[in-house]
Amino acid sequence: MRTYLCRKENKLSAVLCNCCKKELLVENGILKEECITFSHDFGYFSDRDGESQEFDLCEECYAKITAGFGIPAETRQRMELL
Repeated sequence: MRTYLCRKENKLSAVLCNCCKKELLVENGILKEECITFSHDFGYFSDRDGESQEFDLCEECYAKITAGFGIPAETRQRMELL
């Protein structure tokens, strides 16, 4: 969950993990800690047709959730981090 000092300027004031409620490090409007953001628009044939949802997870909660996958998430290494 994100809160902003100024939404127009996209300047963050806080980011909380939606799972464990941990407050992630934000300095001068910049997120300085790993955060996984999910955003999804539900479509036809869904019980949530027309809904959009977005949430943030800290790295620890992401690891716990993905550890329970029946089929592991696909992982690849990136050579450049631009």
